[in-house]
Amino acid sequence: MRDLVFLPAHQLARLIREGTVSATEMVEAYLAQIARHNPHLNAICTLDQESARAQAKQADQSLANGEYWGPLHGVPITIKDIFETAGLRTTAGYIPLKDYVPSQDATVVSRLRAAGAILLGKTNLAELAADYQSTNSLFPQVNNPWNLDYTAGGSSGGSAAAVAAGLSALDIGNDFAGSVRQPAHFCGVYGLKPTDRRISTAGAIPEVPGMPYCLRQMMTIGCFGRSLADIRLCFSLIAGADPRRLDVPPIPLDQPPVQSKQALQLAWIDEWSEIPVDPEIKGMMHAITQQITQAGMSLEQWRPPAFDLSHIWTLYGRMAAYVNNYAQPKDWYTIRRSLTLLFRTATQGEKPLRELGNFSRFLPELLNPSLKGYFETLTEREQFTAQMDQALEPWDAWLMPVAATPAFPHCPAWSAIEVAGRSYPHSIANGAYTIPFNLSGHPAVVIPVGQTQRGLPIGLQIIGKRWREMELFAISKEIDQMVGAFLTPIGY
Repeated sequence: MRDLVFLPAHQLARLIREGTVSATEMVEAYLAQIARHNPHLNAICTLDQESARAQAKQADQSLANGEYWGPLHGVPITIKDIFETAGLRTTAGYIPLKDYVPSQDATVVSRLRAAGAILLGKTNLAELAADYQSTNSLFPQVNNPWNLDYTAGGSSGGSAAAVAAGLSALDIGNDFAGSVRQPAHFCGVYGLKPTDRRISTAGAIPEVPGMPYCLRQMMTIGCFGRSLADIRLCFSLIAGADPRRLDVPPIPLDQPPVQSKQALQLAWIDEWSEIPVDPEIKGMMHAITQQITQAGMSLEQWRPPAFDLSHIWTLYGRMAAYVNNYAQPKDWYTIRRSLTLLFRTATQGEKPLRELGNFSRFLPELLNPSLKGYFETLTEREQFTAQMDQALEPWDAWLMPVAATPAFPHCPAWSAIEVAGRSYPHSIANGAYTIPFNLSGHPAVVIPVGQTQRGLPIGLQIIGKRWREMELFAISKEIDQMVGAFLTPIGY
């Protein structure tokens, strides 16, 4: 049964549907794995064993009666503790919410339940999803299953660690600055950040219950799995219009064109000149491109001519300040503090990095936002998105690193870290390769492609065109079949 917990979710669903294994057996296998490994991972912060067992029993009885709930019938999953779950506490790692028990599921949770998934519990995270490590004041820090002394990433570190360690078959996270992609890269699992507004954010914190709907830009909902097929399935179940979020358009899932892999036009980059990556990640990028070209696929090293990373970083910072400003109650200082620290730590390090992260002139705007400034920033963001749409038009996908580093040892929040002998601001090292696509709204898939000499995972980020996730999955599948693979962490 221990081997079963590492099978992809879609395979587990098939085994349950065929009667090879029962939902009850699967839930017990996952609960045993959780009992064995969660005490040192701290990936799951709230476990709901009684309800999960009851749901599994009901799933087995329904199947015996010829009732099929959906594509995830009987499959055990977890949910990041940022999403409301009816009858089960939802804290966001935030002390004022430590006893909050919602009466309604977040939209993504209700859709997965409707597809037959069984909720095991909630996964640990950064406080209010506002850090690149998963630490908060309520629960112990999340450790990386590949090395407990290293971070699992953030803010969805518990989600990625749980899926990697076989504590859950699937998990849902949110991505505002890389919070799905960076943990997927750090823990060696598959991850998705969809097009902005493709998936409803209804029931997602850090918009504390009762506050206005403020996070209307850049906040996306994604998923984690142990296979590309899993995140494709999960996306197809949770995407789409929602009466609780009227700004999610009723755009149907796209139908990818039928084309051979040799017909694909792919671009790639191994690093931004402003933000060099760890040599092992850069070496992995070159090895991947060699495999892709040897397979007959067209691949060209490319960066848009007008891709000004300093401007992108600054515009994102302004946009983030505005959309976060009123997402909190009167003690919203938590996110303001995090953003202020992010901007200030970006002035650390060597000269090119200090120049890239020079946000000091925008701190007054952060602390005292104006309506005029908000609309000006929105306009600039739309212009950047249009520029990226045009730049990406000749390409089917754009391949690049997920972060400047692999997983790094636990360290104080927002501190500088060292990469290849250089000092990196914590925020830049982790956001430089993800934040541009939160700003532009383009979808991205992360697939695991290898490991460092220390045995830490390396992920590949694949950027696609907006609203064309299914095409992105089809392209990613071709690449994944050549260079990708989920590996079970040693000892699990």
